[in-house]
Amino acid sequence: MGSPSGATASDAGRTSVYVLVFDGGSQGNPGPAYGSFRFGPKRGKLGNPQRLDLGQGTNNEAEYATLIAGLQAVLAYLRGRKTRPSTVTLEIRGDSQLVIRQVEGAWKARDARMRDFRDEARSLLGAFAAVRYTHQPRSRSVSLLGH
Repeated sequence: MGSPSGATASDAGRTSVYVLVFDGGSQGNPGPAYGSFRFGPKRGKLGNPQRLDLGQGTNNEAEYATLIAGLQAVLAYLRGRKTRPSTVTLEIRGDSQLVIRQVEGAWKARDARMRDFRDEARSLLGAFAAVRYTHQPRSRSVSLLGH
């Protein structure tokens, strides 16, 4: 579940850059929250989108929760293939400027809940050799995630 289709253990070992695309939102703010993500080697095919039902939350909470779930999935995938995350560069792509900028440190997280999410994401990101952040248009996220 959540694995890039067609990727093998030897592929993961040769691939130094992985891509994680994420998007979250809510119907109402707050309201029923949802998210989706997909990941894979940059030079390969991204895995199938994973859909999340996040209960009640705000748009920003859904964005962060989806990023964190995606990071956990990438780490589990790499470890399952005996690839040390410390040898992998992760490229994160999302349409939430707030999440991207807070996680990369360009913006402060003033709200305590956002700080907690940011800190959890940063903790997971610490496992990787390097991280690149790309803020992309929502239309690109929708196209990649199929929603």
